[in-house]
Amino acid sequence: MDKPWLSSYPDGVPAEIPAPEYRSVRDMLDACLEEFADRTAFSNMGARLTFRELDELCMQFACYLQQDLGLVKGERVAIMLPNILQYPVVLCGIFRAGLVVVNINPLYTARELRHQLSDSGAKCIVILENFANTLTDVIADTDVQHVVRTALGDLLGFPKGAITNFVLRHVKKVVPSYSLPGAKTFKGALAAGKNKTLKPVELGFADIAFLQYTGGTTGVSKGAMLSHRNMVCNVMQAKAWQGPAFDNTEVIVAITALPLYHIFSLQSNCLTIMSLGGENVLITNPRDLPGFVKELSRHKFVYFSGVNTMFASLLNTPHFNELDFTALQLTVGGGMAVQEAVARKWQAVTGNSILQAYGLTETSPGAIANPWTADTFSGSIGLPMPSTEIRICDDAGNDVKPGEAGEICIRGPQVMEGYWRNPEETEKVMLPDGWFRSGDIGRMDERGYVFIEDRKKDMILVSGFNVYPNEIEGVVVEMEGILEAAAIARPDEKSGEVVKLFVVRTDDTVTEADVLKHCKANLTGYKVPKHIEFRDELPKTNVGKVLRRALRDE
Repeated sequence: MDKPWLSSYPDGVPAEIPAPEYRSVRDMLDACLEEFADRTAFSNMGARLTFRELDELCMQFACYLQQDLGLVKGERVAIMLPNILQYPVVLCGIFRAGLVVVNINPLYTARELRHQLSDSGAKCIVILENFANTLTDVIADTDVQHVVRTALGDLLGFPKGAITNFVLRHVKKVVPSYSLPGAKTFKGALAAGKNKTLKPVELGFADIAFLQYTGGTTGVSKGAMLSHRNMVCNVMQAKAWQGPAFDNTEVIVAITALPLYHIFSLQSNCLTIMSLGGENVLITNPRDLPGFVKELSRHKFVYFSGVNTMFASLLNTPHFNELDFTALQLTVGGGMAVQEAVARKWQAVTGNSILQAYGLTETSPGAIANPWTADTFSGSIGLPMPSTEIRICDDAGNDVKPGEAGEICIRGPQVMEGYWRNPEETEKVMLPDGWFRSGDIGRMDERGYVFIEDRKKDMILVSGFNVYPNEIEGVVVEMEGILEAAAIARPDEKSGEVVKLFVVRTDDTVTEADVLKHCKANLTGYKVPKHIEFRDELPKTNVGKVLRRALRDE
């Protein structure tokens, strides 16, 4: 197939990644733990873990899983933690023991948690005590036999850790009561594994590294089987694509505010930054925006990953524009479309352009990204990454004409092995010869740059015309006094569907008439919203994606 994007690659970026040096994520992480032993790997709330300390702790945890619990290769261990230092310890320990990681959103309801634990067949779960009451409600309906509970301050050192745990439990009272008989404390698990010897476990490309569940925003979540090959290759792709941005940086400090249980942060920050010997600054509660900005002021950060809503919120937070951005080399936006108005303001404040990237849980996730050399926001999600092929297809899986919109289809070493125990759903998204159907509508220009139109299922059909919510939302947030917007379809007798718009204002004097006037000046008539509703906030996933489905369900 033609690959017009290759001629647009920056100098020095290869069209293909070489054969991977490592056969598993474990081997890749072991190498960086040894090479960068004296550097800081993770920091959180003023505490730090060097690569050497991480190496020691994760070995203790691996020995506990293998020697004390008797877990064997391929069995699943669930992690239900926010961004705290325990997360990388548990993650690396699971891999050392030859086990499979099942990441779980700590804010899941009992229904969601029950589904994911039951579907994955996880034998063990590591959970922050703040969320243990949810597990109490469902554990009897699952295969979970072992629970390791941890408290927020467990790795913050003495006395800070003890004080933190006391305040959360007894002053702020944010740890609900729970009953998990036989649960082991995290510190107890480490102590149990100390001074024990880990039996070697052979891992290879074909073995599953993660059962990474899709967000469930479009229905019941499915477990994407991400192999060690998928993840190692995607880290290599990311390093080949973005690594040169850090060539003149002695130590990479990355702001990790997106949750590590989400595939974007997991790959781009945790795994890739670790493999480069960088420091992940873990932000446990990015919704505390003043606290987030205060933490940013303590670091000369080089890399920042986020989603559109996070960028917009920070830009509207006092003192953010007073931070020192001189070290910032790379800002990557993913997870949802970055709006041009937000990107322009981010560049004006930080001096750094937001580079849009695109991927899905099913692609480990990186598939398309703007080159690190881009210095302005273009609206494009970029070019296919090395060793990645992109086609724009119609509903039958045939290529559309150049420049036309169709479904984005992806092929590369990062494409998942399929959905866990769900061949029917796997068949729906996989075309012959390894092509994955993304469910997203996009187009490719003559240089190979891809522009995303919208989720196929979010598209609004007005009198036979396709209307993409991203376009409308991008226009609306350009208005002064508008923070966020979400567009959905609403049934209409005349046109089949019309656009309903939900708006969050920063200026209460902005009226419905003002919004309509702006839309009419910037959108074709059939795209102009017929209904407008002002809200104090929009429903979102914990990653910050606006839940259009929740708005539609209302």
